[in-house]
Amino acid sequence: MGRINANFFISLDGVVESPDEWHFPYFNDEMGAVVGAGLETNVALLMGRALYDEWAAYWPDSTDEPFATHFNDIPKYVVSDSLAHPAWNNTTVLPGDADAVRRLKESTDGDIGMSGSATTVRWLLANGLLDELRLLVHPIVVGHGQRLFEDTHTHKLALTSSSTLSTGVLNLTYAPAS
Repeated sequence: MGRINANFFISLDGVVESPDEWHFPYFNDEMGAVVGAGLETNVALLMGRALYDEWAAYWPDSTDEPFATHFNDIPKYVVSDSLAHPAWNNTTVLPGDADAVRRLKESTDGDIGMSGSATTVRWLLANGLLDELRLLVHPIVVGHGQRLFEDTHTHKLALTSSSTLSTGVLNLTYAPAS
């Protein structure tokens, strides 16, 4: 059975929007190794419609290797009731219901990774479908933008691993608490 693992660059005040505007001063080889290790275990990607639109506009023509090849070749699943004909190769659209995602998990042998898609992650957590939440917490207060958790129900999480990178970024992994 597959496991859904969500990954986020996040600020101290919980902002996950537009990390390209605040994240890069903290990115180094050490963080690259953490991100790369997370990607290596993925056999598929899961995303919401907004992230799909952003990534499908960028990655097919990107020369940012090895990430471009990875994202272009891996099977991609988009939770959407509005995307009818995805143009990005290896993309399958899932209806926006929990049963469709459960079937994906049941039919997948390995990790189903996510990077971004805050709205989708909140929905997965509310439906008991998220297995791990991996956060790279940056030592910066962004002060504006979408936060990972906005107007959500309470969800108890258990810290399963933690480390501190040399830049002060916290590498935290959580799982839903039993």
